Amino acid sequence: MPDIKIRKASGTWTVRAGGAVLAESKNALALSESGHDDVIYFPRSDIAMAFLDESDRTSFCPRKGDASYYSIVTKSKTIDNAGWSYEAPTDGATDIKGYLAFYTNDDVTVERV
Repeated sequence: MPDIKIRKASGTWTVRAGGAVLAESKNALALSESGHDDVIYFPRSDIAMAFLDESDRTSFCPRKGDASYYSIVTKSKTIDNAGWSYEAPTDGATDIKGYLAFYTNDDVTVERV
């Protein structure tokens, strides 16, 4: 099974969607998993959670556990299942408990500023 490494993401990271900044954090974590690009996880306290609605979607990762998904609600549209969180991560991924990550696409930008 591929290794997971979690470390503090250096600098300040943001999530933007619908023309607004949904998250800005100096406390983001970078999760490295072999065979995948690094994923930035944001602490809930640095996310405008009022713009997120929990969705019915779930998934399972043998290395991280069960994921819950969130949709981003903007003024113009809802971006379905745009972010995810592991509420009860496996032993090897406990550092990301209480953090959310977001898919980067045409509607959502995750970047270091």
